[in-house]
Amino acid sequence: MRILSAMALAVLLSGPAHAQMSTPNINLIPELASKTPEEKEQEAVRDQAYRESLKKIPDAKTSSDPWGTVRSSDAPKTAAPAKPKTKTGSNVPRQ
Repeated sequence: MRILSAMALAVLLSGPAHAQMSTPNINLIPELASKTPEEKEQEAVRDQAYRESLKKIPDAKTSSDPWGTVRSSDAPKTAAPAKPKTKTGSNVPRQ
């Protein structure tokens, strides 16, 4: 009986391994096809047009800070020194 249960256990454990091995070898990333000379030339023309369009964009000279008009341009003032707190009651030490 032990031999039969051991064989059944071995068959059950080898089932998932066999299923993994039986899948076909699928390549999800196809090999990259080389470009024809015409495609390379068209890509070069597109890249050049893109670079020229980037040169036409003006430089931003204004600040993009939306709270810039709310804040003052002065440096923040330092807070006044706090007064030392005094204990209420008698100043006489206890003996």
